[in-house]
Formats: sequence, C-alpha cells, structure tokens
Amino acid sequence: MKKVIRNLSILIILFCLISLGGGTYFINYALIPTIAQQNKDENPLQSIRKDYPFMNSWLDSLNQVDAIRDTFITNPQGLRYHAIYVPATVKTDKTAFIIHGYTDCAYRMMMIGYLYHHDLGYNLFLPDLHFHGQSEGNAIQMGWMDRLDALSWMNVANQVFGGQTQMVVHGISMGAATTMMLSGENTPDYTHCFVEDCGYTSVWDEFKYKLNESFNIPTFPLLNATNIVCHMRYGWGFKEASALKQVKKCEKPMFFIHGAKDKYVPTWMVKSLYAAKPEPKELWIAPNSKHALSYHDHHDEYTAKVKAFVTKYIH
Repeated sequence: MKKVIRNLSILIILFCLISLGGGTYFINYALIPTIAQQNKDENPLQSIRKDYPFMNSWLDSLNQVDAIRDTFITNPQGLRYHAIYVPATVKTDKTAFIIHGYTDCAYRMMMIGYLYHHDLGYNLFLPDLHFHGQSEGNAIQMGWMDRLDALSWMNVANQVFGGQTQMVVHGISMGAATTMMLSGENTPDYTHCFVEDCGYTSVWDEFKYKLNESFNIPTFPLLNATNIVCHMRYGWGFKEASALKQVKKCEKPMFFIHGAKDKYVPTWMVKSLYAAKPEPKELWIAPNSKHALSYHDHHDEYTAKVKAFVTKYIH
C-alpha cells in the first residue's frame, strides 16, 4: 500500500511539473511573442499605407505640418509609456481615444484615426499599450491591466485637448477587449460612449478557443497551469480578465462591431457581450468580414454607422 501511495505521489508531482512546464511555455508564447518585438522594429505606417491607400494624401498632409505628435508618461512602476496625438484641423472638444490590438501599435490604428479626424473632424489620441510600440513593459496584458493604463491616458488626452473634451473610446481586437474592460470602471464624465470592434468575452475564453480550434489541445491541464503561471508572474488571471463581466456594469452607450466570418475571435462572442450590456447599445455584424477587417471591407458603411452612433452622444 505504501508503495502504491508513493508511486501515485510521484505521478502527481510529475504531472504538476509537466503541466507547469507547459504553462510556462504557453505563457511565453502568448504574452511574450516574438512577433511583438519584430513589430517594434518595423515602419508601423508602411502596412497601413498599403492596405488603405486612400489615406496616403491625408497622412502626407499630417506629416507636412508635423501634426502627429508624441507624448510620454511614466507609470507607478517606473515604466515609460508612449502615445501619439493629432489635433483636429479645426479646434474642437470632440476627441477619439483609439486602442490598438494584440502585437500592434498606435500607428497601425491610423485607419480608424482617418475615420475620426478626416471624416468627422475629431482630435485623435492613440496610446501604445504596455509592451507594444514604443511603450516599455515585460509582457502583453491582454487588455486587463491595460484598462487602468488606458484610464490614465484618457486623462492625459483630455488635458491635451483643453480639459473639457467629449470622448469616444474605440478599440479593435485586444483594443476592443481593453475598451470593454475599462467601460466597467468608473469612467470620467467626459467619456461619452464606446465602440468595440471584434473584442473577446474574456482572456480565458479566447485562449480556450485558440487551444481547441487552432492547436486541437484540450483546456485541462494546460490552460489551468498557464493561468497559475500568469498569476505568479504578473498578478492577474485569465478568468478575472473578463470583458463580459465588465460590460454588465457599463451604463454608457456602446456600439458592438464584429465580422461575420471572424475565426480568430469567434462571432458568437459578440452576441454574448451584446446580450450582457445594458442599454443603450447597438450591434452590427459586418457581412463576410474576417477578424479586424470590417473597416477594410466595408469602409463607407463602417464610417456611416460609427458616425451615426457617436453623433447621438457627442455634439
């Protein structure tokens, strides 16, 4: 009997060690991806110019007058964060706070900047999230801790543009999750509405989906072990990082956008998010669009729908 117990104990210890080893590998794969560093070294506007050629003359005009400006803050842990901002052509208090996605950066959200600055006449403010772009950090935060950083940046944006702004927060993919996660906090009065485009319900749900669908790996024990490693390293967990729980607390207006053929953040997630959010809210499923391509595929309709939504709450 003692031998059985000893062997069983050894097996349990080995199982735990292997699981934690797998969790360590996956946390590095997911939160410290090589592509994030590669993207830091690229010209971030190059791909935007290629994918959205109609923006080129607008970007050229901004560069000619040095309209794209840099700003930095230092967070409580001493890390230096970067953002860019662009004043409207005609002075206004209308401001779009735009949040990029996973492994992306502020500059690669300038297509949404075009919508607000060129088409709607807004000021722009676009932060680089922790570990992205020119911002320092040790790992991707998947929007959860980013929600607090975003709140700090929103106060900076409000002051940059006069201290009495009317602000819309617009995020895509992980930026959309960040948008929803911060929407459940006590947001400032100048925050009038939110636009989320293809955000996930929670970090747990998204990683579970990717493990099952992309890698054909069951959730247990790898995701559970990875969650433990994330808690140990970074102080937050995948289940607490829930946009679904946060939107339930949000009473301000939110526009939900999602591609009908999104296989990266599956379309069913937006239906759960929309159902959880109290009124006022609106939903648009972009026909035939894959992940984060709704604006690319339906430029005019996307612009019209966002304009119709934000003008209800920002005058």
